Amino acid sequence: MSMPAELEFTGERFIPGVAGEIVYEHVHRYAFARRFATGRRVLDAACGEGYGSALLAQVAVEVTGVDLDGATIAHARAAYPARNLAFVEASVAALPLPAASVDLVVSFETIEHLPAADQPAMLAEFARVLAPDGVLLVSSPNRPEYSERRGYSNPFHVHELDRAELARLLATHFAATRWYRQRVWLGSMLRSEAHADGAELWEGDHAGVAPAASTDAMYFVVLAARTHEAIPMAQPSLSLFSDQNETELARSAAHAKEAIRLDALAGERLAALDRQTAHIRHLEQLAEAQDAQIGRLETAEQVLRAESQRLLDEANASTAEAVSECDRLQRALDAQERIILHRQSLRWWLVLPWLRVRLAWAQWRGR
Repeated sequence: MSMPAELEFTGERFIPGVAGEIVYEHVHRYAFARRFATGRRVLDAACGEGYGSALLAQVAVEVTGVDLDGATIAHARAAYPARNLAFVEASVAALPLPAASVDLVVSFETIEHLPAADQPAMLAEFARVLAPDGVLLVSSPNRPEYSERRGYSNPFHVHELDRAELARLLATHFAATRWYRQRVWLGSMLRSEAHADGAELWEGDHAGVAPAASTDAMYFVVLAARTHEAIPMAQPSLSLFSDQNETELARSAAHAKEAIRLDALAGERLAALDRQTAHIRHLEQLAEAQDAQIGRLETAEQVLRAESQRLLDEANASTAEAVSECDRLQRALDAQERIILHRQSLRWWLVLPWLRVRLAWAQWRGR
């Protein structure tokens, strides 16, 4: 026998092996359905991967799983071979089953995947294939709680319903209903070792406890039939489910461990950041000291430039005076040279005797 092809989890159908709340929600419904499937002919409408049909087949006379996706049906046939279990590719709005051929129709998380116009057709088909005293066990997400309050939109849900809308659809074919509210719940369990009837639910904290109020349904699970007599009387008021490996608790513990690791890592990062901050502050102080030193050097440079300019101006003034004195001396020298040249000429020697006579005459007259 060939191994079944692996299915990829897209969110449209639950696949065994996927962890999280989805395990509790989906498997719990089938565990709850087994009490109504015992010894009966069962239709699992939109059976998906097939695990739920196989759980029901453990207690039912026969189970037929129907799904629209051919690859999913092929996987189910290979994964869950059983004498009293068959998988059929078909639409839940056009079932390939004779009228009144089953005693229980199980339809979990199906109706919201259909357009509003097709939802009455699906319920009409369920009513058609059910025996007169047969029952329907259907679940549907409670739109106000599932989507609106959380601001969440499931891309695979075409038309979700609230309680009143689901009740109106069921009332067309099923006059008797019994409603259950399902949501994932975390708490503590006390279970009697001896058989006991009844259940009690508490809520609160260290400051006080009180009987638990009715919780809002994330999903409605409805047991429906044509008559009240067809609905079994012996039903639990409370049904609890936990996987044997306690995967959610293990996941929470893993998250806590990871949170501790990340907290320690954050502490290390903060300490490193403190060291970096101190180093940066030290560099800033060095920079401030350098800026002050640069300021002092710039001031000294300005003083030096002013002094240099003063000395340059004085030097220029001295140079100008020296040049002027040089010019005066040069003119005097030039004059002396002209006198010397004149006295060395012939005319000078001719005129010289007369000059001496005039000088002597002036001296004699001055006596």
